[in-house]
Amino acid sequence: MTTWLCVLVQTPAHAALGPVLTYRSEQTLPLGTLVRVPLGKRETLGVVWEPAAADAEIDPDKVRDIAGVLEGIAPLGQAWQQLVGFAARYYQRSVGEVALAALPPQLRELSALQVQRRLQRKPTAPASRGDPQAAQMLSPEQTEVLEQIQTQAGPFLLFGATGSGKTEVYLHAVADLLASDPAAQALVMVPEINLTPQLESRFLARFAPLYGEQAVVSMHSGMTNPQRLKSWLAAHSGAARIVLGTRMAVFTSLPALRLIVVDEEHDPSYKSGEGARYSARDLAVYRGKLEHAKVILGSATPSLESWYQSRPADQGGRYLRLHMPSRIGSLAADSVAHAEGQTPSASTDQAARDAMRLRSGTPDGLPLVRRVDMNHQPRHAVFSLPLLDAIRERVARGEQCMVFLNRRGYSPVLHCADCGWKSECPHCSAFRVFHKIDRTLRCHHCGFTQRVPRACPTCGNIDIEPMGRGTEQLEEQLGELLADVRRPGTVSAENPQGEPLRIVRIDADSTRLKGALETQLAAVHAGDVDVLVGTQMIAKGHDFRRITLVAAVNPDGALFSSDFRAPERLFSLLMQAAGRSGRDAALGSSSEVWIQTFQPAHALYGALKAHDYPAFAEQQLLERKQAGMPPFSAQALVRAEARTQEAAQAFLNLARQAALEDMAQWPGWAPILEQVFVFPAVPMTMQRVANVERAQMLVESPSRAALQKFMAAWHDVLHATRADPACKGMIRWAVDVDPLAI
Repeated sequence: MTTWLCVLVQTPAHAALGPVLTYRSEQTLPLGTLVRVPLGKRETLGVVWEPAAADAEIDPDKVRDIAGVLEGIAPLGQAWQQLVGFAARYYQRSVGEVALAALPPQLRELSALQVQRRLQRKPTAPASRGDPQAAQMLSPEQTEVLEQIQTQAGPFLLFGATGSGKTEVYLHAVADLLASDPAAQALVMVPEINLTPQLESRFLARFAPLYGEQAVVSMHSGMTNPQRLKSWLAAHSGAARIVLGTRMAVFTSLPALRLIVVDEEHDPSYKSGEGARYSARDLAVYRGKLEHAKVILGSATPSLESWYQSRPADQGGRYLRLHMPSRIGSLAADSVAHAEGQTPSASTDQAARDAMRLRSGTPDGLPLVRRVDMNHQPRHAVFSLPLLDAIRERVARGEQCMVFLNRRGYSPVLHCADCGWKSECPHCSAFRVFHKIDRTLRCHHCGFTQRVPRACPTCGNIDIEPMGRGTEQLEEQLGELLADVRRPGTVSAENPQGEPLRIVRIDADSTRLKGALETQLAAVHAGDVDVLVGTQMIAKGHDFRRITLVAAVNPDGALFSSDFRAPERLFSLLMQAAGRSGRDAALGSSSEVWIQTFQPAHALYGALKAHDYPAFAEQQLLERKQAGMPPFSAQALVRAEARTQEAAQAFLNLARQAALEDMAQWPGWAPILEQVFVFPAVPMTMQRVANVERAQMLVESPSRAALQKFMAAWHDVLHATRADPACKGMIRWAVDVDPLAI
């Protein structure tokens, strides 16, 4: 019996074809079936989909046969189809683009025979059974939170201090779920790839003895295509009970999904920056509602959107806020000290710290925050003298320190004091960064790299100098300033002076080679490193047990940024960096965070000193409410790229004019247009990248529904405007709903 099928394919953005095409089949196939279909001169992967709205007659002579069915793979479930459809509508993308991008890349080349071979591979037999609940005793706070998760519907916002044991709560929640339902699956997401190995090892240690190693799989872009396909097939078939991954994992097919965990939910990495610019955190909440799965969003510094949604239900809150303010072991450490005949303030230094902790209101177990006023330090000083003394003290005690600066390279700019030349990138609106290690000037946006010139290219002056500092410079200067410091316990007859302290830098440059990051982190965990220097790569998620001092160098730039989200990002980053200090209970009472700043009286640093996120969030939400910013409004950005800035802005302004003029004539649209404000086009902050000019236009509304309706109707206008002669040189445009950077 011959039948017609509607198949979802990934059609080119510039094509006149829709994402759902009609094909002929010899059998009726259920929705969600994976098939191969001809598209033009090639063959591609497709998904049997629900029919699109019939707006034109189909010529039977032009309907082609499907090329085959990927037998052995069950159809994608209805909930997965609904998730993809919602994501496409909300983020203003083609449903084919979202659906096909969510599937493993190797699935596009897999034959039916290869599918059968993969599915017939026998899984690893489960090891001897154990009790995952006995792995670690829970604190009263953790126990109370788990009871809430078990008895309430959620979604939950787990607001827990760094080191409060949020991961252990996730482990117990997953263990309870899998023990109560033999088919249930859980999805656990982290923001960055470098955090997945640490999480995977903990989950494997806990659950492999119960369910076998095949029960825990990972999904992230750092895996090879065969690895991603293997994990996806295990999740789709139900063999994998737990999926760990980054933002892409939110689209993993999990037919028995019952729990979703989004760790560090505030992290901007959950928002995609290309293609369908979706928020994995927000889609996780939607997916949980769709599939009746519980959702846990965890963070020590929640996003202001999530914090606002976790206000009391009688005030309109949609999330249930769970609070764990104490670090694990903060009280146990005091008990151990007393049992040994000591007190936590046995030394003079510790007594001073305890007094400062009391005056500043620092909670027990959390690091003491010290603000260093750099206005009172020697001019051009990179490290204050008190901070250097504190680092020496920690190293002498065998403890570790971490110095944080979110800028890699040696210096952001090279310049000539005689003529004013600076190391600008010829292809971008940015400066090339000076990397002293390989003597190059490198653009971090387009990758353009050149050797450092011997003299100024403009005037010939040989005294060109670096401006500003990066992690390379911090590493070098620390080595010079602490050259007299020796590692404790290294003095011997062969080495009477002892070994010099060891400084390691971890950033995107030092970890480019495969396995480099794992090797460097292992050295830190083993105690082979005294001072760790790095960017935000080391500031979040890592469990460094021996670090007792964290220093942030020059974080003031974000205080005066034009981006209204900059203070939120800075507070979160500093709080997360502070959370790397004192995670070992025995060392927690002496842990410190040093903030070197020219603005020590700023309210943000005051809230950070008291570890008072609620106070910071209240102040920020008040400012946003007064300014009508999210979460009190909805936003979308339309970005355009062209050969010239004029063409990019002309495209946006013409589309704006056409939309407002046309929609004003549509019946019933006046109330919607009254709620939507479309700003004129402006250049993006980074105006030119790789010789492509970029402009943006902000669309804002107090009503999310009105914004969505406007953007959906505007889509066709944007397509039509691109053909206007005034837009000659236009390359591409894209819509970003709920943008994180403006």
